[in-house]
Amino acid sequence: MSNPAKTSVITVSYHTGAVLFEMIASVLAQDGLAELVIVNNGNPADVVEKLQGMAAQNPRLRFLSGHGNVGFAKGNNLGAKAATGDYLFLLNPDSVLEAGDLNKLMAQSQKLPRPHLIGPRILDANGNEQSGSRRDVLTPWRATVEALALYRLFPKSHAFRRWKWHEANLPTDIQEVPAISGAAMFLPSGDFWLVGGLDEGYFLHVEDVDFCYSLHQRGAKIFFMPQLAVKHIGATSDVPSLVVERHKAMSMVRYFHKNFSGSTFPPLLWLLNIAIWARYYLTVLRSKLA
Repeated sequence: MSNPAKTSVITVSYHTGAVLFEMIASVLAQDGLAELVIVNNGNPADVVEKLQGMAAQNPRLRFLSGHGNVGFAKGNNLGAKAATGDYLFLLNPDSVLEAGDLNKLMAQSQKLPRPHLIGPRILDANGNEQSGSRRDVLTPWRATVEALALYRLFPKSHAFRRWKWHEANLPTDIQEVPAISGAAMFLPSGDFWLVGGLDEGYFLHVEDVDFCYSLHQRGAKIFFMPQLAVKHIGATSDVPSLVVERHKAMSMVRYFHKNFSGSTFPPLLWLLNIAIWARYYLTVLRSKLA
């Protein structure tokens, strides 16, 4: 009789704060867990010492450290390479699972065609669906519509539909979508490496959008699972907001040029570059004047 399938949960932590230990407890309480792999991209010395002690006491908790802050994408890839489970669940360190979540994800995955990626409904601290849970493909045009809120002018037009779908009616069952959130991504282990894992050219932000796009290009199906909700506290890492915004701008520029430079009218990409960096420098200016 074969052993039941198990899931490796991967989380990348950078000065996450106390919620990290709430996440750890919620994961270690799961049936169907192969291991929780914590990738330490940077935490205070006392937190590192505590995590090392916990890993020494619990064989299902693995702690990878000593590589420095290598970014979110590379950190997840390091964790995935160390994982032994049949499935991978990339989970943000400020997220909390409910009892039975892993078994529900594995049961759902076994019903779906391969390759595939599943994302649960992501809830904020107030219980509202976060904007990244389900999304359209991010194209230069879709980014323009979202940034300028053109969907408000043409609410019934398919051409002017939103990139983010969190305000749309919530489906009652699993639904195929173009993209989900990197805060919680579940898939068979082999499917993760179909596109070489996450693109390590991204340090922070947009790597999840790129991963969904790359998987879709290889024929994978991406699913939003509304029946399963994961609480995502969000913005708990001790990182200056302007640093985050700079990385977000760099990642957006990289994404559009990587995926659309050969298929998009070049002036539109140039205008997007200008708009992305203008938004960043306006944010810097506002912070200086505040």
